Amino acid sequence: MTKLKLGPIIDDKPVKVTIELPAPLHRDLVAYAAALGREQGQTIGDPTKLIVPMLERFIATDRGFARARRSDREKFGRTNAIGE
Repeated sequence: MTKLKLGPIIDDKPVKVTIELPAPLHRDLVAYAAALGREQGQTIGDPTKLIVPMLERFIATDRGFARARRSDREKFGRTNAIGE
């Protein structure tokens, strides 16, 4: 594999992503926010604020993804495309 002159690019700035959720998924997100709010004793005003922690949790607990990431790191000996 050719060694590129450009090293890892560290980008810790938030990236704005716009998505359209199917209506049933949005209803589930609203219901989840309500249930979480009841459990924590607080109101979650904007259910979309849950999307980032949900994605982080999903990725952090996906064993198949963790294996693939480890394999990539071992193969290439460097960080992956998202800078981790």
